[in-house]
Parts: sequence; C-alpha cells; structure tokens
Amino acid sequence: MIRSLKEQYIFENQNLAPYAIRNTGRSDRRHPEEPHPFRTDFQRDRDRILHSRSFRRLEYKSQVFLNGTGDHLRTRLTHTIEVAAIARTIARTFMLNEDLTETIALAHDLGHTPFGHPGEHVMNQIMAGDGGFDHNEQSLRMVDILERKYPEYEGLNLTWEVRAGLVKRRNPAKALLDGEKLSPQPSLESQVADISDDITYYGHDVDDGLDSGLLSEKMLDSLEIWNLAAERAAKNGLRKGEKFRAYAVRCLIDMMVKNVVERSEARIGEMKIEKPLDAQKAESRTISFDDHFARMTSELRKFLYDNLYHHKEVAQVNTNAAAKIRDLFEVYCKTPRKMGSFANSRIEKDGLRRAVADYIAGMTDRFAIIEHRKFCV
Repeated sequence: MIRSLKEQYIFENQNLAPYAIRNTGRSDRRHPEEPHPFRTDFQRDRDRILHSRSFRRLEYKSQVFLNGTGDHLRTRLTHTIEVAAIARTIARTFMLNEDLTETIALAHDLGHTPFGHPGEHVMNQIMAGDGGFDHNEQSLRMVDILERKYPEYEGLNLTWEVRAGLVKRRNPAKALLDGEKLSPQPSLESQVADISDDITYYGHDVDDGLDSGLLSEKMLDSLEIWNLAAERAAKNGLRKGEKFRAYAVRCLIDMMVKNVVERSEARIGEMKIEKPLDAQKAESRTISFDDHFARMTSELRKFLYDNLYHHKEVAQVNTNAAAKIRDLFEVYCKTPRKMGSFANSRIEKDGLRRAVADYIAGMTDRFAIIEHRKFCV
C-alpha cells in the first residue's frame, strides 16, 4: 500500500499549521510540469538540489578553513547539512512545511565561491562595475540558469516558493523575482532556514575554532552565551577537555534553538499570524531570537570575526585565496577558451565578465588551485 499524492495533500491540510505553505494544487514553476505520482513539488525540488552538481561541489568548498586542512573541520557541504537538520527541527515544531524549509536550507549556499567568504568578497570587488557579486543571488542564478539537467530549459525549474526563499530582502523595494516585487518578509519556512544558518555557523565555527587551536576556552570565557553553555556542561560533570568542549557546543546550539522556538511562538501570537501572507507582509521577521539572545549572538559573531575569521593564520590563507581568484579572473578574461565550453557559451548572453564570474564561482577550492597552477604559476 502506498500513500498517493492526493493522500499527501490531505495529510498536509490536516497536519500543517494554517500559516504553513502547502503543496496543494501548485502550478508555479516557470516551465509547467505534470505532477509526480507520489512526490509533492517541494519533495521534487529538494531532490533536484541533492542531485545537482553544485550541491556535490560543496564538499570541496571552504567554510572557514581551507578544505583538506583538517579531517574534522567543516566544509560548505557539512555546514549545509547541519543547517538543514536544525531547520527541519524548528519547522516541525511549528508545523511548517518541512520539505520546503529543508529545500531552501539545502540550496542557500549553492552560489558560494571557492575559499568561502574571502572568495566572495574579492569576487564582489572584481565585479563592482558589473553588478557586483553576492552568493545569495548566485545561488538563485545557479538553480535558475547554470545547472543543466533538462533538455527543454535552463536550470532546475524549481517552484516559486523555493526560489523566493533564496532572495534576500535587504532592500524590500528592490526584492524582485521574475520582475515581480516580493513581499517585505520571506515565508516562515524561509525565515526558519535563515536563522538556522546563523545558529549553525555560530555553533560549528566555535567548534572548529577550538578544534583547530585558534580559539581556546579561556578566550571564550568573556562571552555570556558561552558561559551559559559551559554551565550546562558543568551540570553534567564536564569542566574541561575535549568532551567538555564538544558538549558545551552542543548546549550552545540547543540553547539558541530553544530561544528561537520560544520567542517565535510568542511572536506568532502577538503578530496574529494566521496564514502565510500575514508573516510575509509583516514589518519585521516572525522567526527570531529574543532581545537578550540577539545581543549575546551578536557578541559571539563579533568575537568570531575578531579572533577566528581575521586570525593571522586564517588571514594569510584568505589573502592567498583572493590572489588566486584575481589571477584566474584575469587569465579567463584574456583567454576565454581556457574555461569550459558551457562557460564560453554564456558569454554572448551574459557578457564575458559575468560568464567568468559564474565559472570561477562554481569551482571547488581544489579545482581553483589546480587551475591556478596550470595557468598562473
């Protein structure tokens, strides 16, 4: 006995909260498709992300530390998987659409350059006169154009809700999708994916910093949020050492998730969120930390920038990585034939510099290093 698509729609209508987005009767792909006999549209979108080349390449892209520098350090792929896990936990708690939430989480970093944020930063500098570069926008470009899976059209042909969830609304007046102005706030499912990204990197960057030796427990003692996590670990008989650090990071993540759930539950009531559009038309986000935790996580973020991301050992690697991207960009602009055939086919439509940016942004760390050795050394 199988659960048919119709039965899955019935299950959604009976079990999801009224403010959750449903699959029922979707027809919002740019290229119409027949429904799958037993998979919902958001399930299909999730699978298309998982089977994409850009998702597989995340395994060899840096999170904080250059890929391959440590067996236990996160990559962009492991970061993404952790984001998706936390996002599903929060989505299930609020009876939101878990498949939609997970899909947005899995796709959120597909547009990242090699070498992490330093790579994105230098690419944005290079492309300043050509519209700039932002990994969020590139993620949408990746699923809409640069993935090649189907003979009839470019991209993965994902649903509107997933694609809209990848658009950052830093300036709501300029937040457009297919020329259509988006709502001031993203869906609740997208908000959950966004804050899960924050929770994940706050926790695992502390974990990787400790594991690498660039951070120490003594350095973290200045942070209120770390002390709260350490107190919880101490209550379980752990006060120092590897097991203490690992458990304290676990407590850190658990505290943040719990705070988001409790604060967001209150906001749903206060803001009278009764249907998806109520959250999307609100003046501020529904899914959030309370003021106390927002302050503590802001302090943690500043600490990570000051002591980890800008650490001299990390900074030297980042400087070298940025130089490689600049070198490669210059080489490909001078000799486009050194890029792949697909990148060359995009030049007429997108312009040379954007085609080069797309090509480099799709690289893994190791492929960028190999290309640099081949053409620049």
